[in-house]
Amino acid sequence: MVRRQFRELDPQSFLIIYKGSGRLHLKYANKAWSPYVRRDIDSLQKIQRRATKMVKWFHKLPYELRLIKLKLTTVEKRDLEEIS
Repeated sequence: MVRRQFRELDPQSFLIIYKGSGRLHLKYANKAWSPYVRRDIDSLQKIQRRATKMVKWFHKLPYELRLIKLKLTTVEKRDLEEIS
């Protein structure tokens, strides 16, 4: 849905939109069906990976570098932090 509205986003706009809607959906999906199978975790990770490519000038950067620049963590790490 966000991709239809915005072709490219600057990092600040992306974080506002992503943390306001995208991350909430991932959190809900994670709590609702509690993925512990690798393929389920990977499918959620794939969504975040695609979303971070929407940031202007970030689409060619490696995923890990995009996360660092946006100050985000992987879906798996975030889940482990919430459990602790």
